[in-house]
Amino acid sequence: MVVPVGRDPGRLARVVGRIQSAGGQAVEPLRADFSSLSEVRRLASELLARHERIDVLVNNAGTYTRRRELTVDGHERTFAVNHLAPFLLTNLLLERLSASAPARVVSTSSDAHRGGTLDFDDLEMERRWSGLRAYSNSKLANVLFTRALARRLEGWGVIANCFHPGFVGTRLVRGGLVSLAWTAARPFAHRPRSGADTLVYLASSPDAGTLSGQYLVDRRPAAVVGQAADEDAAELLWEISESLVGLRPD
Repeated sequence: MVVPVGRDPGRLARVVGRIQSAGGQAVEPLRADFSSLSEVRRLASELLARHERIDVLVNNAGTYTRRRELTVDGHERTFAVNHLAPFLLTNLLLERLSASAPARVVSTSSDAHRGGTLDFDDLEMERRWSGLRAYSNSKLANVLFTRALARRLEGWGVIANCFHPGFVGTRLVRGGLVSLAWTAARPFAHRPRSGADTLVYLASSPDAGTLSGQYLVDRRPAAVVGQAADEDAAELLWEISESLVGLRPD
């Protein structure tokens, strides 16, 4: 059973059609808006109620905004959708993943994380915000989340990895000068099928079953540098994220 999740019913329907046309008949789409933590909690409840097993959880939601926006929960939108939502969803599903062991958690990061630096005194960038910094920081958060998650999952029969999909020609960036640059570069980008290659490898390959806590590029573990390699930063981000999503009392 494949459970694609999205907020746009039209795009979800197209995804279902493509999966079924490729021979995958067991598809159950679910709608959720990852800019709302209550929506993430509802999604987790639906998944737990409908599925006795969760073998693979893929955290692939992503957004980029041209202006600093707040979600209904009052969080900076890029940080909320790209980090807080998958952080919360994964934590809510951990017991089911462990009960389904061997299981896997795969998160989409990016080499953009190399341009990110988390300021833990201004994590949601109220003082100095830009779209590129917000996106890079969220991708850095994906790497740190994966490293901290893998440590917590030791002995659970669940592995956690993240990856760089390459520059994929999607509609992630819309409007403004960054959008113009993105559009100009799209002819040189990977097609989505190619960008998903490492994702599929991490989700399904027996070879990837021995990896955990890794960042992969083109199916190979790649070194992380700077804050992405800082275990203290990973632990601090985990603790703050728990408070922000309501998993830890303030």
